[in-house]
Amino acid sequence: MSRPQTRTLVDDPLGGTVTSTVLPNGLHVLTESVPALRTASVGAWVGVGSRDETPELSGASHFLEHLLFKGTAKRSAAEISRAIEAVGGDSNAYTARDHTCFYERVLAADLPLAVDVLGDSVSASLVADADVETERGVILEEIAASADEPSEMVYEYFNKALFGSGALGRDIAGTVETVRAMTAGQIRDFYAAHYRLDNMVVCAAGGVDHDDFVKLVREAFAPLEGRAAVPAQRLAADAPPERPAPLVVSRDDTEQAHLVVGCRTFSRLDDRKDAMGILCNVLGGGMSSRLFQSIREERGLVYTISASDSFFADTGTFSVYAGCRPEKASEVRELIQAELDKVVRGGVTAEELARGKKMYEVGLLMGMEDSHTRMNWLGREQLLYGEVTSLEDDLAENAAVTADQVRAVAADVLSQPMTTAAVGPFDEKDFR
Repeated sequence: MSRPQTRTLVDDPLGGTVTSTVLPNGLHVLTESVPALRTASVGAWVGVGSRDETPELSGASHFLEHLLFKGTAKRSAAEISRAIEAVGGDSNAYTARDHTCFYERVLAADLPLAVDVLGDSVSASLVADADVETERGVILEEIAASADEPSEMVYEYFNKALFGSGALGRDIAGTVETVRAMTAGQIRDFYAAHYRLDNMVVCAAGGVDHDDFVKLVREAFAPLEGRAAVPAQRLAADAPPERPAPLVVSRDDTEQAHLVVGCRTFSRLDDRKDAMGILCNVLGGGMSSRLFQSIREERGLVYTISASDSFFADTGTFSVYAGCRPEKASEVRELIQAELDKVVRGGVTAEELARGKKMYEVGLLMGMEDSHTRMNWLGREQLLYGEVTSLEDDLAENAAVTADQVRAVAADVLSQPMTTAAVGPFDEKDFR
């Protein structure tokens, strides 16, 4: 009989010890034990998201995110929520394009209860017909609420412009049509195909003992033992358009225009990712950033402007978001492009490089002062990268980035034609 494989991965400079066990059934179980913390966070990370769905099943992962809290043979939906809230904890979940995460935060003394409730919900959900119909209505309301938020919808238009009709270009929640058409049987089949122990990571951080946690997880997630351990078969994303649309405008009677300007980049496994993060900080990472100083402070044209990146297994995105008066949208778009052109031509200064690095370092270390962020680090690293990088190594990689590397990534990424998505009371002709 195969035995669990356990090893201590890293000694965290913040005082935690990270330990990993791979069970014979393929489940990765990780903990970061921080004895000084009186809280604990536990998460179940599943390697399935919206990009694993066929067009007909668009929104299935998000549908399951709702349904897995609706009841098991052991607990009703009300009993699931009451169990955690009775001890002052909270439960939640989110769906991304390449994974789904379910998590709970409790006092360390209540971790056994949290693991039992989480494991029961994720591994033994009934996905009952009646619950599917109830949540169908809830999700349709959620889609309607998002449609009323132009600051959210502009990103959907942006993604669609970059990736077309492929999985990365579709809304994570699906569409009104796909959510209405999806059957309970289809959702149960999707659940059985993707919610397997070999496609999952369970982790905890805070006041937790690793050996005790492994025992709790093995028992709580036992209902998944019977599911076939077959290699995950991620759907190949439809080929994105060779040339993304340069401008997509959605006319809406809003008081403020919402703009996203950006482009496709590279995989999360690309060595240039750290340099890209620093570039985002320099361009739009705070009040001292170039975009904020140029467009808000000097010209007073926006209230909010920021730059960000996002990475997947095979591609990524760079984007600048801005909110401005509708009559200034075209000017703001041109000013954003001017700042991007400037950094392509001249790179970044030594002072900007140092500030960009420090913003990343301090943001990471401040976040790690709570158990939830540490749990997220474990789950994301193991599920998406296949291993957990120590904070020391991650910070060292950030510190090692040079100005030449930032200049090179700016030239590679920002010299390509930009795509603009805009929502507001205007049409394409209003952008010169």
